[in-house]
Amino acid sequence: MTYCVGLKISDGLVFLSDTRTNAGVDNIARYKKTFNWSVTGERAITIATAGNLSITQGVITRLNQAIHRDRTEDVESILNAETMYRIAQIVGNTMRDVQERNSDALQARGEASDATMIVGGQRKGGRHRLFQVYAPGNFIEATPDTPYFQIGEHKYGKPILDRVLTIDTPMKDALKAVMLSMDSTLRSNLSVGMPLDLTVIRSDTFDFDIQRRIEDGDPEFTELSERWSHALREAFQTLPDV
Repeated sequence: MTYCVGLKISDGLVFLSDTRTNAGVDNIARYKKTFNWSVTGERAITIATAGNLSITQGVITRLNQAIHRDRTEDVESILNAETMYRIAQIVGNTMRDVQERNSDALQARGEASDATMIVGGQRKGGRHRLFQVYAPGNFIEATPDTPYFQIGEHKYGKPILDRVLTIDTPMKDALKAVMLSMDSTLRSNLSVGMPLDLTVIRSDTFDFDIQRRIEDGDPEFTELSERWSHALREAFQTLPDV
């Protein structure tokens, strides 16, 4: 399984995903779950994926094929679509096509074909936007009331986001929030594991501010985890007796 989270705040977009894939307790592998595309000064797009790996890889492959073809043919792709909403539609349509081609065969073998994606970015002339795309190809958009999406093993990392995150959260605090959300998930779910991929798109830059691989033992992540654990223990000790 995996855990991916995407935030939309006034300052921009934040994505964090793990890289662990499980096909049984003795078959654990690492696969990249976050994919980035950009046209310098014009648009930056990130897609985070969770679910059946053959489905999500098929979708990413088809999106890349369309990008390659649009250099020589009149083909619409995520790098020439006119709006972020249209980009979400392209991803959704591609998801539906891949599902229709593969889901029956997977289900006949008793394998789940479910997959979800978080799609976000900004193109010049538009605002930064964040969408969650479901297996049938439909999608919803993040709003000021719900400024984040989680896919995969999301339950352990949700409380910290609900407690601290708003549309006006500063970027520095949003980064801490996603890190602690991931840390809580890593501690409680063995199907989520290091390394992590962090991507940040600041609003109106149309480029990536951060594209970073966080390896196991990363000193910054480790310090954040340890200090958060210490703060929770201290806070617990100050609570009134029941």
